[in-house]
Amino acid sequence: MRSRVIMVFAVTAVLLGGVMLVPAAYARLSGDEANAAQESVAAPPPAAPPPPTLAAGKVSVNFEGEFFSWALMDRESGKISGSKNMAATSSTESMIKAWIVADYLRQLGDEEPPAAFKKAASRAIRDSDDSSTNVVYRQAGGSYAVPAGGQPGPVIKRAISICDLTDTKRGNVKGYEGWWSFTRMSPRDAVRLGDCIADGRAAGPKWTEWVLSEMSKVRGTTADKDQHEDEGWGGGRWGIIDGLPESITSQGPVGMKNGWTKLFYDRNWHVNCLAVTEKWSLAVMLRYSFASHDLDYGADVCASVAAQLVTPQPGGALKVPQQPVGKL
Repeated sequence: MRSRVIMVFAVTAVLLGGVMLVPAAYARLSGDEANAAQESVAAPPPAAPPPPTLAAGKVSVNFEGEFFSWALMDRESGKISGSKNMAATSSTESMIKAWIVADYLRQLGDEEPPAAFKKAASRAIRDSDDSSTNVVYRQAGGSYAVPAGGQPGPVIKRAISICDLTDTKRGNVKGYEGWWSFTRMSPRDAVRLGDCIADGRAAGPKWTEWVLSEMSKVRGTTADKDQHEDEGWGGGRWGIIDGLPESITSQGPVGMKNGWTKLFYDRNWHVNCLAVTEKWSLAVMLRYSFASHDLDYGADVCASVAAQLVTPQPGGALKVPQQPVGKL
């Protein structure tokens, strides 16, 4: 009887011991887990997406006209994308004025130009003033004589060599061969020109920032009140800039220089749009009948191309509705 009591007490002691051991082990385990939880590092938040930019993509515009071509350069990689005919040429019109100013200023080096010439350089870019451009063009070494041997004049020759242009040629309209506005350039070369201005090769270290600042201050619309054809100047702040959402324009200045002329030898508007930022350079070049469409038509096409290349697409933020699909 006594031995059975002793056995019961022994079993009870073992059980009690087991019962007492289990909570202790559990407490130690919970403590380890708690410490591990305290020592663990929270997962980093997902990286913010890169800001919107312009990137290679499909462009569809229901274009009515003789010539439509565009090109986009990624300035970080140097890669150029665009329409299949982005190496085809059209007359530059006033788009070339940014180069003419840059070429003149680069030749000055560290010298300051006379006040009258600096004012002319500013007017050539901001107001697309032809008379002011002619002053700067002559100071840069340009002339309206027909270039010898089918070659472009010295100002355009320097653009070709300094900016590594491959498609640019002198004008070929009889009687206007030496004129800067009739220089033939492709959109592929136009984006190279924009890159050349932005990276400092065109205007040199002293004047690059000034030229880009002037290009960001281009003013005036396509409205009749801003166009002074008889006086040789007009508003040029339209086109690509109107296709860019605020999420891009807020990132920094957009330099631009458009060219537009109603030419009677072929009865076409010749419209060119060029814009450049730290990240990209975009050009759109057009020819279409002025009997069928006005300047607004060309401006809208340029804006539509830019809007379609925005990446990522901002949806309703687009300022210009995309046109019906038409392969170009």
